[in-house]
Amino acid sequence: MTNYPMSYFLEDKSGSLSGSEFVDLNDRMRLSYRCTAREETHTAYMIYNTTNGYGASRPLLALEFGPHNKLGTITFGVDSSMDMRKYLSKISSLRSSKSRKFIASDNQEYRWGWRVKDDQEWTCTNSHGCLIAYYNLKTPGEPEYVDSSGCMLTVEQQYGHLAPEMLASLMIMRHISAYDL
Repeated sequence: MTNYPMSYFLEDKSGSLSGSEFVDLNDRMRLSYRCTAREETHTAYMIYNTTNGYGASRPLLALEFGPHNKLGTITFGVDSSMDMRKYLSKISSLRSSKSRKFIASDNQEYRWGWRVKDDQEWTCTNSHGCLIAYYNLKTPGEPEYVDSSGCMLTVEQQYGHLAPEMLASLMIMRHISAYDL
């Protein structure tokens, strides 16, 4: 019998930019995106690994947006920060701001694009064009759920170790889109 890799299907519980839980349908991973500060000068979010209660007190990544929802900084762990515009840079000055690239912790380049594929709201590929992750909205006409938005972040299994970075970069991309930055 052949073992096929199984993607991480991270159900977005709220679908909201203001915070959500991302829970793998096979219960292998849980990430939490929490708002930790909302002030006139900035808004801050932390991403935690809450799998089996692990690490819920120590953030993996932090996102801080400036006043009026401007892009701010992303912090990795506790000691490395970067301007979001530098971290998630436009692929080309001629292309939409909804198409950006970043270097992940594995020193590889990844690209997010908006509605690149008909069935994906956001699509992340590597520099070779291979699918790494994607985000789907709830299918139109699908019933409302009590504990779920119906949205899903899918990360290919071999890139599961990058899931927190995929989530952080996705949330920045969604923020760029929502606030037309």
